[in-house]
Amino acid sequence: MHPQEAFIKEATSKIADKDLRQRVTFLLEGNDNKRKLALDEFSNLELAKQRAAYVKWKITENLDKYLVDFEAAIVRKGGKVVWAFDAANALAELDQIILRSKAKNIVKSKSALCNEIGLNEHLRSKGKSIVETDLGDYVMDALGEKPFHSVMPAIHKNLSEVNKLLNQKIKSSLDADEQELVSDIRSELRNKFFEADIGITGANFLVADTGFVAITENEGNARLSFAFARTHVVLASIDKLIPTLNDLDLFFTLLATHASGQQLTSYNTITGPRNKEDVDSPSEFIVILLDNGRSNLLATQDQRQALSCIKCGACSSVCPVFKNFGGFPTFQTYGSGPIGQVVGALQQGLEEYKYLSNASTICGKCTGVCPVKIDLHNHLLRNRHEAVQQGFEKTGEKLAWFTWKKFMLNRKNLNRAASIKSFTFRQLYRTDWGEKREFPKIAEKSFNQLWREKMGSV
Repeated sequence: MHPQEAFIKEATSKIADKDLRQRVTFLLEGNDNKRKLALDEFSNLELAKQRAAYVKWKITENLDKYLVDFEAAIVRKGGKVVWAFDAANALAELDQIILRSKAKNIVKSKSALCNEIGLNEHLRSKGKSIVETDLGDYVMDALGEKPFHSVMPAIHKNLSEVNKLLNQKIKSSLDADEQELVSDIRSELRNKFFEADIGITGANFLVADTGFVAITENEGNARLSFAFARTHVVLASIDKLIPTLNDLDLFFTLLATHASGQQLTSYNTITGPRNKEDVDSPSEFIVILLDNGRSNLLATQDQRQALSCIKCGACSSVCPVFKNFGGFPTFQTYGSGPIGQVVGALQQGLEEYKYLSNASTICGKCTGVCPVKIDLHNHLLRNRHEAVQQGFEKTGEKLAWFTWKKFMLNRKNLNRAASIKSFTFRQLYRTDWGEKREFPKIAEKSFNQLWREKMGSV
């Protein structure tokens, strides 16, 4: 099925689910209120966002240099960096690591990049055991579904659904409350950490000058994922870099406030290759740096700013479109929300994924909330413009907009009877409007006609 067809099918289904929309909207608005309260703690929020935007701009404009600096710093410390051009390349490199280390048990923490490359499905198809350790990802993995939101993966699931799942999976009580469920999952996972041969994590930030990997979380599972493992594998995309360790002071706080409304998340880990004097850390430290289409975005002069994203999910939380039908499973792309719509179309191919940029009201809320000042709604417009410039629009779409333009530029047409305008509108847009939405009622008289009746001819 073409991605756009799958998108329309998923979106139509979720929009029709009133309970889902109400639950997601309630939780996202609650999270957004927490974010607003946390942002009040900044003495000068605008200055902080400008500083962060400048740092990420500097990285993006000099990405080749900072990537080489990061690799050199890792190698000096005794670690290893593996470069992966695409998902298949990254998975092949990981297969080699598993084969060489004879690993049997693998644990992983939350990582959008692992979802992007289909890590779990790949390893299980080869008979490998891999365990999700993040609470939300654990639930979604057990359901065989992709995360709904980048920060809150299972936000769309109610307690009853989770209870039924965990009752089947780990024999927890059907009447368990949230605290009991967390305790049951903790008991289930605890030994998995001790038995792990390889711990796989993502990275919130890669520090170019020191070769450190920074991970921020609230559950402690990311730190546990590599604490007892022989090998720590970090899967990170090339856009995760920041210049220096001092920059973490700014980015940790901006990420925490915008993602979950906290001044700082519970666990903030800065890690890297094992030092000679260390006795209790992984003996092998490997960073897999993945491109997977990000160079396509870097090559665009106007939209490369989108690589500045720090994955806080704030743009999704305020997006009226996202609230109606959610993220990854619906959009059929690597990312979700407004940033996913901008990046996905360019990263995965504008011709196939141009529909992503059209699924937006262009209200600008995403741009207003972004902690690194990405001009998201205008990037969506630029993607639309680029799709037209490259000739990816269908003949039917071009004809429809040509007709619309001619109609709107002709006063005689605008003043035609409402029945004629309604008929024309239905014929042009009956397919795109959807089966579950009512067509808007056309006013009997245009504004021009009402003005002339009240004020006379002008």
